[in-house]
Amino acid sequence: MTKPKVAVLRTKPETVLDDYEKLMQLADFEEEMPKDKEVILKDNISWHYPMPSANTTPWQLEGVTRALKNAGYEKVSCVQNQTVVTNAFKGEDLNKYKDIFKKYHIPVLFNFKDDEIKWEVYEPKAKMNVLHKIFPEGIRIPEYFKGKSIIHLPTVKCHIYTTTTGAMKNAFGGLLTKKRHYTHTHIHETLVDLLAIQKEIHSGIFAVMDGTMAGNGPGPRTLIPEEKNVILASCDQVAIDAISASMMGFDPMKIKYIRMAHEQGLGVGNPSEIEIIGDLDAAKENWKFEVGTTMHKKLAWLGWYGPTKFLQKLIFHTPIVNIPILWSEVYHDYYRWNVKEKKIFKEWLKNSDWGKMFARYEPKTNVD
Repeated sequence: MTKPKVAVLRTKPETVLDDYEKLMQLADFEEEMPKDKEVILKDNISWHYPMPSANTTPWQLEGVTRALKNAGYEKVSCVQNQTVVTNAFKGEDLNKYKDIFKKYHIPVLFNFKDDEIKWEVYEPKAKMNVLHKIFPEGIRIPEYFKGKSIIHLPTVKCHIYTTTTGAMKNAFGGLLTKKRHYTHTHIHETLVDLLAIQKEIHSGIFAVMDGTMAGNGPGPRTLIPEEKNVILASCDQVAIDAISASMMGFDPMKIKYIRMAHEQGLGVGNPSEIEIIGDLDAAKENWKFEVGTTMHKKLAWLGWYGPTKFLQKLIFHTPIVNIPILWSEVYHDYYRWNVKEKKIFKEWLKNSDWGKMFARYEPKTNVD
């Protein structure tokens, strides 16, 4: 059996766009994605504010887009999603994606706008772990995704629900409706189900992960950004998540969604069964990341996993859900951003070469 490849490269601001093209070539992206099929770029906006390590970086988006165009992919689009706690329009603006879309003539669709993307009930061929139980009325997916290839653009970071988040978690936003929060109690099983569905509906699946600034701590928003200067790519969504998890300091096979996907034959999660190409020393690093905790994580645990989880349907399936949504907005956007994360962002702009590169992308971000 041929081992799946994960490409890992060290990079720097001066060469990052070229490095992304080299990275994708090392990971054989052209073999995975047929050129006669449209390619969907699925960026990651975990927080509409430009917190370093939380979101797809502009150089990641541009590097991948440029590599596609140089390789002759003519049909490339981007699909954005909106959650109950993030604003896609604000996110693509503050994270400086808009000018990149214009520069490379990339149309952007929003999966929450009925006039742009229709949703249809889909019956998976693969046996589902939980989605058929969570959505007994039918699993609905965007009709637009069927028959197209997709490139996931996550960052290397921790997550309070899944320990790490990457390629597999990135499908969560685009492939499920705004009711996706129903799945949080069974988030690991959900990610495995979504990967099985992706393998059925897409003509190719590829992932390019940015670790120039990696996210330590209780992500995916309130992170401790650490400069690591690495980028990763792979055709195997499980393998790239496994290698990035290992670099962060976690045992991939002890992370449930990676282990389950490995056991169900959806990819390879055991690092010993994965071929690393590129910078082998970078791939062997152990950053000793820890998820840590916040008030948000504690309350989320009570709602989804703790002794009060029996109240889920009352809280999250009725208009009462607007109360925790409002709390999350106040906590993250008004308290955390203004008290802590904005200061980190401004220091990063001033003192980091990556922050200075971010500042050079237009339009200038106004976060005040």
